[in-house]
Amino acid sequence: MSFTIAIIGRPNVGKSTLFNRLVGQKLALVDDEPGVTRDRREGQARLGDLDFTIIDTAGLDEGPRGSLTARMQEQTEAAIAAADALMFVFDARAGLTPTDRSFADFARRANKPVVLVANKSEGKHGEAGAMESYALGLGDPVGVSAEHGEGMSDLYEALRGIMPEPTEESEEFDDDDIIESDEDISQRPIRVAIVGRPNAGKSTLINHLLGEERLLTSPEAGTTRDSISVELNWHGRDFRIFDTAGLRRRSRIEEKLEKLSVADTLRAVRFAEVVVLMMDSQNKFEEQDLRIADLIEREGRALVIAVNKWDLMDRGAGRIAALRTDADHLLPQVKGMPIVAVSGLMGEGVDRLMTAIQDAYAVWNRRVPTAALNRWFEQAVDANPPPAVSGRRLKLNYATQAKARPPSFIVFCSRADAVPESYLRYLVNSLRGFFDLPGTPIRITLREKANPFAHKRKRKS
Repeated sequence: MSFTIAIIGRPNVGKSTLFNRLVGQKLALVDDEPGVTRDRREGQARLGDLDFTIIDTAGLDEGPRGSLTARMQEQTEAAIAAADALMFVFDARAGLTPTDRSFADFARRANKPVVLVANKSEGKHGEAGAMESYALGLGDPVGVSAEHGEGMSDLYEALRGIMPEPTEESEEFDDDDIIESDEDISQRPIRVAIVGRPNAGKSTLINHLLGEERLLTSPEAGTTRDSISVELNWHGRDFRIFDTAGLRRRSRIEEKLEKLSVADTLRAVRFAEVVVLMMDSQNKFEEQDLRIADLIEREGRALVIAVNKWDLMDRGAGRIAALRTDADHLLPQVKGMPIVAVSGLMGEGVDRLMTAIQDAYAVWNRRVPTAALNRWFEQAVDANPPPAVSGRRLKLNYATQAKARPPSFIVFCSRADAVPESYLRYLVNSLRGFFDLPGTPIRITLREKANPFAHKRKRKS
């Protein structure tokens, strides 16, 4: 079991900056505005030869029962309960505040090892604040600068003092342990990003899948800011699911923090293998939904559409078929993509959604045999030959699949730059139907076949 440490403290003391420093990449959003972090985020940290799980938490703050602030604190309390030790962070430049003192008592009551971290200790400005911290009764403060990477050796010594010694068994391994079989690769977690407009119900759906209030939810739009990943095992299949911030039209994004959240969502889309686009059943297929779907297709990710809040809709015959018709008409570039009516709150359609995700993932990974591919190619070209351009006939020779994830093909031809886009769309649609590749992005690259007589022409001239 990995040793787990939760970073706690009041808002804006640099917890997320320290988290990013320890995991070695910018996973958590960082901004001067207090209260940026709302959900708890886990990462694999490494400091020297120490490997451990680190949890970034919302700033400890008091708020009325049921408020967003109070629910953020509940998330922090859950992280503390799950951790083996705590890292209590305070701002050495600002010195101790009444809030620091209040939550130091909270840390002591957790009855777990605590490392007191005096952040922003660069230069001499933090010395007085560090001296004040002895009054908290949490031991010697470790002066660091998470932003500049100072004091990491002192933090290493403090962490080594509270972490268990590695066992000999965990240090030894055979060469066979690092060889992955094809079966191992097929059982890797499927990376799934849940995206959509604000307040579409993304976090509510993931909480239902997990069976716990793991992610912060609220009727207010824009509750989620970071892209939070969670692990899920569904009927024996592992998934890594990313909850993301809602995507609004660019013209409506004004605040710097929302721009950072959108950038984080786009990174999650690029990292994912399957992207679930969630829509509100009462406002589905709006312009922004179509823009997001087009973005997913351009990034080459498998797409599944989930129409949420279906429990609020009138149940009538043909409603699901109407969704299918609308989706294929408005998103022809991913025709046939899975579309599932769900209720994240009530749990309706969740089994169908998880099945659709696995089906979309399988199609996204599919490889077509070369012989079958060229039989299709010959039939497609014979049925609809490419148009002549400037009086010259275009010759398409053969096709091959370059890779999967998404399915990508190379067509060898005589004049690649002259093949019309409309003919490429014809080939994509024909390929999709012939080999049953619904919904997944399909890439066709044109490549000119080398002319064996080109050198003779040059010699003659």
